[in-house]
Amino acid sequence: MSAGLTQGGGIKPELPFKPVRVAILTVSDTRDEATDTSGQILIERVKAAGHDFAGRAVVRDDIEKIRSTVRGWIDGGEVDAVVTTGGTGLTGRDVTVEALQPLFDKVIDGFAVVFHLVSYATVGLSTLQSRATAGIIDGVFVFCLPGSNGAVKDGWDKVIAAQLDSRHKPCNMVELMPRLLEK
Repeated sequence: MSAGLTQGGGIKPELPFKPVRVAILTVSDTRDEATDTSGQILIERVKAAGHDFAGRAVVRDDIEKIRSTVRGWIDGGEVDAVVTTGGTGLTGRDVTVEALQPLFDKVIDGFAVVFHLVSYATVGLSTLQSRATAGIIDGVFVFCLPGSNGAVKDGWDKVIAAQLDSRHKPCNMVELMPRLLEK
C-alpha cells in the first residue's frame, strides 16, 4: 500500500477537496518551537495537503497542560482535528495517552492497529514501544503520534492524511464530521 491509497480505495482526484482545520501539539520536556522538528514536519504536511493550519503549541510532559491545550482548541471551536507528537512511549514522563484518552468520547481502535502495521514496516519490533492512539473528543478527531520524525511521517503520510482527505473512498473521516455529535 502506498501513501494515500488503501486496499479497495484511494484518493479520487475528480471529487471536491474539503479542507480540515488541524492543530499540532508537541509534547516534550526537551523541545521548544525552534527545535521541534516533528511538529514542524506535521505543520508542513498539513499545509501541503491543503488543510487549514489552526494552531501550534509545545508543552511539557504534563497531563494538565496537555489537556488544557487540547481542550482550549476544541472548546474554542477552532479545530476539526488535533495531531499530537510525543509522549506516547513507555517511560514515566510519557503521559500524552494518560492525558487525552480519558477525554475520548470514542476510541478509534483501528488507528493504533494500522499505525503499528505501518510503523512495523519502518522500525520493526521497535513499534511495540509506542502507544499511539486516536479518539474523538466533542466531535473533534485527536491523533496521538510518537515524537520521532519517522513516526510522524509514517502516521501522517500513511494513515491520517488519507482519512482527512474528503476525496478518499470508499470512506473518510471528513464525511463523518457533521454527524460526530449525534445522539
